[in-house]
Amino acid sequence: MADERAADPRHGPTRDRESRVSAIDEPQPAPVDLPHDDEGMDEEAPQLRVTRRSVLLFLLFVASALAFLYFVLPQIAGLDETWGRIEEGDPWWLAAAAVFTVLSFLGYVTLFRGVFRDAPRIDMRASYQITMAGLAATRLFAAGGAGGLVLQAWALRAAGMARRRVADQTLVFLMLTYIVYMSALVICGFGLRFGVFSGPDSFALTVVPALFGLLVIVVGLLCSAIPTDLQRRLDGYAQRTGRIGRVAQRLANGPAAISAGIRGAWVHVRQGDPALLGSIAYWAFNIMVLWAAFHAFGGAPPGAVLVLGYFVGMLGNLLPLPGGIGGVDGGMIGAFAAYGVDIGTATVAVLVYRAFAFWLPTIPGAVAYFQLRHTVQRWRDERRHQRAAEMHAATA
Repeated sequence: MADERAADPRHGPTRDRESRVSAIDEPQPAPVDLPHDDEGMDEEAPQLRVTRRSVLLFLLFVASALAFLYFVLPQIAGLDETWGRIEEGDPWWLAAAAVFTVLSFLGYVTLFRGVFRDAPRIDMRASYQITMAGLAATRLFAAGGAGGLVLQAWALRAAGMARRRVADQTLVFLMLTYIVYMSALVICGFGLRFGVFSGPDSFALTVVPALFGLLVIVVGLLCSAIPTDLQRRLDGYAQRTGRIGRVAQRLANGPAAISAGIRGAWVHVRQGDPALLGSIAYWAFNIMVLWAAFHAFGGAPPGAVLVLGYFVGMLGNLLPLPGGIGGVDGGMIGAFAAYGVDIGTATVAVLVYRAFAFWLPTIPGAVAYFQLRHTVQRWRDERRHQRAAEMHAATA
């Protein structure tokens, strides 16, 4: 741990302000795969600490949510005729939705590989296994406390990354992923309001989502001004004030980490990292899955309405529901209805989209989880053999 702290500019020796800022603005060196990184080699995979009762409750919730969305909601809305069209969906558009689903997750894997390309052992194959297994864990076991980020951190630690480095780069990955989300809200929201795009120009349906996205971006930029070594700067205060100062130091760790993540993401943007195309491709092809689903059962709304309805509906992920089940589906259907899209077509299109983009990838995701466990075991064996060879050479 001492080596990790020494390698991290936030815990290093005191230096002038210019050198500290420069060190953060430049890409951080990749951690060297040395024996001290073996700290995470034998960490066990995240366990699904769930009881039989919690499993049954989770399955009951999923079954109830799906039954409501796929059977009760169409009856309430009088969508019998529209719902019957699901068997008449255009197979070519449904095939296109399947292709867009694959391309979307390929973009996600590409972004992950780009952010963690300096990490030892994280090639494209490992990136696929980590991201797909993480998505499956988030969707299936969110209520069990073994979400995708926990699984991702475990795999990266097993690959040889220092714990601090894992945390920093994970924040960079999240920032690069969601800056596209917030930018789309701003562009499409204000674009609809001021007539740049065709569609409704209601203040509540356009400006409010745009202001939300803009607020998140502005707060992020303000957070980037926080010193990334804020916790170390509070050392003197903590020594003078005792317990209060130590609490302040712990609280400062979060804003400082967010600042480091935003600055790290900006390095990728400023350098025009091709991996950024992965983030754009992830969201763009995901929306195209929904676009193809609309076309399979009628026609898609205007582009800006489709994008804004998609992202507004995705805010349902903020609800404390396993995998966002029910929240996202209902949020998207409600958003499109508010934007004037036929509710029957929107209901069928959204539920078919969720079948492709949400449920279908859990199958390869579950397979990727078991593949990842074998990969991690191989990494451990390789590192043990390397360590044994070094010890043998040192004693020879």
